Amino acid sequence: MSSLPVHNPRFDVPLRDPAWHQRLFWMVFAIVMVWPLAVATEFRPAVLFEPENMRISAEFIGSFFPPVLEPDLLWRIADATWTTVAIATAGMVMALVIAFPLTILSTRVLSISAISGRMHALPFVVRQFIRWTLIFLRSIPELVWALVFVRVVGLGPTAGVLAIALTYGGMLGKVYGEILESGETTPTETLLRNGTGRLQAFFYGLLPQNVMELTSYTVYRWECAIRSSVVLGFVGAGGLGQELDNSMKMFNGGEVSTMLIVFILLVALADAVSAFFRKRLV
Repeated sequence: MSSLPVHNPRFDVPLRDPAWHQRLFWMVFAIVMVWPLAVATEFRPAVLFEPENMRISAEFIGSFFPPVLEPDLLWRIADATWTTVAIATAGMVMALVIAFPLTILSTRVLSISAISGRMHALPFVVRQFIRWTLIFLRSIPELVWALVFVRVVGLGPTAGVLAIALTYGGMLGKVYGEILESGETTPTETLLRNGTGRLQAFFYGLLPQNVMELTSYTVYRWECAIRSSVVLGFVGAGGLGQELDNSMKMFNGGEVSTMLIVFILLVALADAVSAFFRKRLV
């Protein structure tokens, strides 16, 4: 006697994706949002594949080979690379000098008047003014700052250092404040209630539990500063970017190729150093 198969609802396979309408909605929404942006920016990727543009692109890329390996050029590139790293590092040090005191003054957790639950009027106004200062510093790109300082101090690395210092000082101050305020604040509040100052509460209350995240972000910004310092060289801030700009203006593709290879290696080295510090902090 044969038995009928037992129906098990766990093995029922829907014939239609239950979330298809949601996926379709978001796809249509993305197209509706992106299409006007593509029209406004005149984004036409098909232009890249036109015969004349393909020929020009092939000639341009072909001029990069072979890379120039003359000793004089390599020495000049090595000196410019060292200048690039120095600009990024000095700019980051100055950014820390700017960000640290502004972070201490703008962080609500370190406000003595806010212990009671409501910050007094004067500390609130000062805190808002500092936060708007940080917004102002990071809102202006480092390239614009470099253009300003090239006019003030002239061509050279000084303009790049000052540009990175101001923009990254605003970035560091904002992110540092968010990191400090998102963690556990009970030890800091306890220290402040017992009469300690801002610096003592910071070093013994906030810093120990946030030091890894703060250091990791700082190292990451240093890596970004190295890339930025190359871009700043195109406006006369010195370093590898300025050498790259000079070679491109002379249509010397071989030299440009050599500098691009060095730049890629430099970014890879910075990434390796950044990863090393992050692993040591874990």
